[in-house]
This record gives sequence, C-alpha cells and structure tokens, in this order.
Amino acid sequence: MNKRTFISFVAAALLCVGCQSSKVNIAGRLVAGDQKTVYLEQVTALNQQVIDSAVLDAEGNYRFEVEQVSKSPSLYNILYAGDRIPLFLQAGDRLTVNSVGNIVRNYTVEGSDESALLRTFYQSFITGAQQLEAIAKKVARYDLPEAERKALLQQYTNEYYRIRREQIRFIAENNASLAAVYAIYQRLPGDQYLTDGVNDVLHYRAVADGLSERYPDSPYLVMLRGDIARMEAAQRLSAEISESEFPDLELSDIYGKTVRLSSLLGKVILLDFWSAELGNSNVLNAELKEIYAKYHTAATPLEVYQVAVDTSKPLWINAVQEQQLPWISVSDLRGRASTAVGTYNVTKLPTSFLIDKTGTIVGRDLRGEELERKLQELTR
Repeated sequence: MNKRTFISFVAAALLCVGCQSSKVNIAGRLVAGDQKTVYLEQVTALNQQVIDSAVLDAEGNYRFEVEQVSKSPSLYNILYAGDRIPLFLQAGDRLTVNSVGNIVRNYTVEGSDESALLRTFYQSFITGAQQLEAIAKKVARYDLPEAERKALLQQYTNEYYRIRREQIRFIAENNASLAAVYAIYQRLPGDQYLTDGVNDVLHYRAVADGLSERYPDSPYLVMLRGDIARMEAAQRLSAEISESEFPDLELSDIYGKTVRLSSLLGKVILLDFWSAELGNSNVLNAELKEIYAKYHTAATPLEVYQVAVDTSKPLWINAVQEQQLPWISVSDLRGRASTAVGTYNVTKLPTSFLIDKTGTIVGRDLRGEELERKLQELTR
C-alpha cells in the first residue's frame, strides 16, 4: 500500500496555544507474535519519534506512562512487529489497548472515544488497502491468463471504490471528530487526493465546520483551513485551462527523442499524467491499454501522450517496457518539479485531459464508461 505516513496530516498542526500538560496511562495485552518489545510513537509537526518502549511480560502485558501530553487531543501510535495502532491522546486519559492475533484487524481500545472511533475506520481501511496491494501483485504476473487478468482488474476496481465509499461515508457521519480528520488524509495506493482533487474541498469544509464546534481550539482545525485555502486557489488556477486550447508540451521519450504534444493535433489526444513509482500503475495502464486498442484506429484516431512524473529514468523505462505501453511515453525526470506538472496544475496522480481534434480540452479525469462515451463521440 501507499507508505506515506500520517506525518503530512499533522504538519504545522501541533503549534498548540495554551496547552495544559498532564499524564496519560496506556496499558493492555498484546498476543500477536514473537517480538517482546512494544513502542510508543509521537507524531509531531516535524517528525514521528519513538518516545517510549515497554517489554511484554510472559502473558503479553505492557504499560506506558506518558508525561506532558496536551489537553487538546493529539496523535500517537503504538508500534508492534511492524504494525501501527493510531491513538488520539489528551491529558488525563487512561487507555486499555489489547490485541490477540493480527494487530490491525483485532485490536480494541477503551478509555478514549476518539481512539475507539478511529479504530472502526482504521481497521477497515488498512485491511482494504492490503487487499488492493495483493490484487495488484497478481495482475503484474506475466503468465496471467487474459480472462483471469480481466477478472482481477474488475475485482480491484470494485474493492477500490468500495473502500472509497466507506471512507467518504465515515467522514460524513463523523465530521465533528478527530477520527474524521485522520480519515480525510488517508489515501489508497497511488492516490494523492481523497476523491478527484476537485470536490475534495467540500469534504474538508464539512469536517472543518464540525471540528470548529467540538474542538474550536484544535490545531488540526488551523491545518484543515489552510488546506482548504490551498485547494480553492488550485481550483481557480485549474479553471484557467479547462475547456480551452491546450498549453503545448515538449518532452523526451525513453529513447531521448523529443515529442511535442501539438504534433498530435488532428487526433483525439488523452494527455495522461502518471508515475511509475506508484503502486497502482499496472492496473491503471492495463485498463487504458484496452481503451487505446479500441480507439487508436478509429476514423479520428486516439493517441495517448503519457507524462511520467518521476525522477528515476531506469524505473520509468523499466515500467514502460515491462507493461508494454503502446503509446507516447515522455518525461523530463523532474518529478513534481516538472514544468509539465506546473503548466497543467497537476495536483494528483493520475490526472488526465481529453483534447479533441481541434485542440480544445473537452474533459478532465474521465475514466471507465465515462471516457468511453466521450471517445465514441469524438473519434467518429
């Protein structure tokens, strides 16, 4: 799954004003493996740092006593055998955290309403993300029969959107909780934004409004409002290139040959931004290859101009060759600093723009049936 941690969620969030410190006690029993040490990690504005450890006794019992905990709930993690249990701790809390067997699936929390609520989201989300990762690995097999590959792609798509729906539902139903703040910053493999990068701001506003009533002094509220302001600014910039003539690009393919986007005028162009480093590229490109094969030889042919937002040339070339991508694959190998990313205000991956034969952008982030319907119209 996406290994980006929750550090982005708390960046600049723990600049707490008027915090009153006190102790927190955490105790419980972990029966999950051979490892004898359990750790407590504090998530701060700058990093994630282990602040304490405890040795499990013969029955798996442990105990932490944490000093100087803020009155405003803040994020900590219990770490055991590579697994993480997220907790929101505040001054005076006395928690009991137990688990038998698989840590993520089986842990329980008592003594903190926010941490208990967070558990209901976290267990489901992480389990689903692990399932997506397992499916993606199967799809990547070279000897996979075509029928099985299509079935796995459909399974991946169904699971992906199921997790997304559950995530949005949890956020909407618990928008006045810190658990919803945690949930709104979680991403599935390859995702940069909660939904489509356009409507995300609506969910962020709902959580900020709910949080302002229940936790008006929470530093996470300041962080949310800052992100809302940035998303609104990005939307204003995005509108400048929506449904208009496209800005031209000139990038090199894997052989070093320069290819101009404007050289494809007269065709229907799908300008697609992706990254070989992301865990879902196999699945996304497999779906796109089916569409490309169907419309590449149409009366008005489809061409894909795919921009890799990467910095490793070997990794990018290897992905293009292993996945046998049949279209134009280009990159300036500057990653997020790419001029193409800035020109098209790309804020999430994948992002795509559909351009008709006259050079007009007629769609953004169209996928699946929605993309096919538009291509049927444009490629006649």
